[in-house]
Amino acid sequence: MKILYAIQGTGNGHLARATEIVPILKSLADTDVLVSGTQADLKVPFTIDYNFSGLSFIVGQNGGVDILKTIQQMPVLQFFRDIRNLPVKKYDLVISDFEPVSAWACRLQNKHCIGLSHQNAVLHPSAPKPDINDLLGKLILKNYAPANIKYGFNFKPSSPAIFPPVIRSAIRDAEATVKPHFTVYLPAYSNQQIQDVLSQIPDTEWQVFSKHSKQTYKIGTILFQPVSLDGFTKSFLSCTGLVCTAGFEGPAEAIYLGKKLCVIPMKGQYEQYCNAAYLKSMGIKVLDHFTGSAPELTDWIQNSTVLQVRFPDMTQEILERILAQHCDSSSTTR
Repeated sequence: MKILYAIQGTGNGHLARATEIVPILKSLADTDVLVSGTQADLKVPFTIDYNFSGLSFIVGQNGGVDILKTIQQMPVLQFFRDIRNLPVKKYDLVISDFEPVSAWACRLQNKHCIGLSHQNAVLHPSAPKPDINDLLGKLILKNYAPANIKYGFNFKPSSPAIFPPVIRSAIRDAEATVKPHFTVYLPAYSNQQIQDVLSQIPDTEWQVFSKHSKQTYKIGTILFQPVSLDGFTKSFLSCTGLVCTAGFEGPAEAIYLGKKLCVIPMKGQYEQYCNAAYLKSMGIKVLDHFTGSAPELTDWIQNSTVLQVRFPDMTQEILERILAQHCDSSSTTR
């Protein structure tokens, strides 16, 4: 059996999850890996067979996506060439983690695409939704990487096709400690904006992983450093709490370890608003914005409680189930 596993490379969460999924897939079948996107910062411990620009949203420095840069740098013509030329029919199974080139290539070439992503779970009717009704955000989630058969990951399984989060072995097998520092990952804010807020909270040590830092430096009690999977994992395992965007993998790992958790959804990102609504329903601290949030962060540090959920390790079982159910019927769409 030959499999193509395609990963969205716009953010780091998809690639972090892939560090668990890819080795298992390779143990089960002959697996090629495709990554598209230009915004990830992580180096992965596996070979990438196809690397495309895809359709990346460029993260800005004011809390959200930089729309102008996104439009200017979006390689639309190359995207269409890639979906036309990707040889999806040579694979018995194509699995897409919200990756658009493989998904649209399957659509164009009349082949099944199995969607396996958090985004599929976000759209499930049982998942909590934010108060805002973002029609464009919903449209993007539904059509960015279309799949014929959809499976999802979420904080709580709500249907047979929704699974618990994939927790990295580096987290699941580690001995977590609680040291005084807080780990911070807010890629859509500039270092100066982060410094302006955190410097207002005295006697608190912050370890900030920044997309905008090429080198490590310290100002007062704030340590800025470039994003790396090993560096982040080391800081995260020993932190008191995590301050991050309302993504999925990072918050799920914090809940697994029982760390204090505070999330800020990226502006204009419907998926993150949905995640924030879900996390808020679970008792997690959610901030609407980061600028001016020092009083709320101080209160969170002093008064918040932690939530711990030991999500079961089902990754091997999930992948075996998908392969068993779909490998013989995936050659063409129904």
